[in-house]
Amino acid sequence: MKTENNKFAKAEMLIRKPVSEVFQAFIDPQITSNFWFTKGSGKLEENQKTEWTWEMYGFSLSVKTVVLQENKKIVIEWGNPDEITLVEWIFSPLNENETFVSITNSGFHGDTDKIIDQVRNSTEGFTLVLAGAKAYLEHNLHLNLVLDRFPKGLA
Repeated sequence: MKTENNKFAKAEMLIRKPVSEVFQAFIDPQITSNFWFTKGSGKLEENQKTEWTWEMYGFSLSVKTVVLQENKKIVIEWGNPDEITLVEWIFSPLNENETFVSITNSGFHGDTDKIIDQVRNSTEGFTLVLAGAKAYLEHNLHLNLVLDRFPKGLA
């Protein structure tokens, strides 16, 4: 039997930076654009909509911040209007210089094959985002993981 509880994607990563720095990296598009989307219309704010753009793909997405608990949690709604899902970040400081980040994407819609496809794509995507965030925040490296996931000229 399938339940709503098993229809989610999850990615987690230790980032060796203070929780306040890691949290800011996900709410401030000036920082996030170094490892995920190319531009954002503003910082995430609770009960506000923000536009995220991936210029290399000619794609923009409106996200609504549902929960913003400083240095602890972010919850957004995103997706096509008829397929909105929730994305939740949990920031767990392990000590003053290490933060464990957990990202869960839930609320997928459709038949089993479609949900499996969405879960797989979301897990892969958020794993790349966390790896890019880790490289940027810990080593100031731009790995271009999101750009290079779908290179031009590849069918």
